Amino acid sequence: MVLYFSATGNTQFIATELAEKLGDECVDLLDRIKRSDLSEIRSEKPFIVCAPVYVCEMPRFLSKYLKRLKLSGNRKVYFIANSAGYSGITGYLAKRLFRKKKMEYMGHTEIIMPRNYFLGRYPPQTSDEIKKRLLSACDRLDETADLIKRGERLRGRHIFMFEKLITIPFNPVWTKYKMPTKDFFATDKCVSCGKCEKLCPLNNISIRDKKPVWGNSCSHCMACVGNCPADAIEYGSATKEKGKYSFRKYRHFLNERKHGEAEKSFSVNKNIPKRRNNG
Repeated sequence: MVLYFSATGNTQFIATELAEKLGDECVDLLDRIKRSDLSEIRSEKPFIVCAPVYVCEMPRFLSKYLKRLKLSGNRKVYFIANSAGYSGITGYLAKRLFRKKKMEYMGHTEIIMPRNYFLGRYPPQTSDEIKKRLLSACDRLDETADLIKRGERLRGRHIFMFEKLITIPFNPVWTKYKMPTKDFFATDKCVSCGKCEKLCPLNNISIRDKKPVWGNSCSHCMACVGNCPADAIEYGSATKEKGKYSFRKYRHFLNERKHGEAEKSFSVNKNIPKRRNNG
């Protein structure tokens, strides 16, 4: 069973692709997190947990939820980190989390996807750079699915002690003081659909006078910015200058690639002579 949280669609893509390749059930944890629903999840096959990387860890609200969630049935668990190029100590913390839950940790790997967060010093990515990352991620997903099918452990990069010493005290400070919400706002393009409110994992957005209003608890997941159907949500001048990212804008690109590969395969196969049935 594949469990995941996704903000702008990157992790959802990883999770659903893995589930399809493995013939597994796929569960989006967003609603459960929003409602603090800790009802048991059972699977007869190994669990696969997919998560984005925020400040060198999985989102803190997600790790807190997973610590309390009861997973029953199969005791094996794989962890897949979706990062923009550096997963930090995410794998180490996932290993520690699941071992405390008395589960057999089957390793972790990192899938590099397009960056959905470019506030501050992060530069925007070109469309070609995004497509290149998506194609590379598809290859990595094929390799990962094959390893899981064979029941093998995933091998993530070595995590050095200095990374743990820096990140463990740094992450909670950064997430508390360096993720302000005062720069979020909705333009006149807002259609009051309420999608941003529904997608916020921390229930930090409410609709007032037909416009979204942000509270003080934010993970900077960018779900509100990246999924607005009217493209009405901005963060200061950063989103205007650097643009925005949502996986759905590139879904057609991967669908066309899949369709093209299927057509190519069909074209090759139809030219192969059929064998006679020897009874």
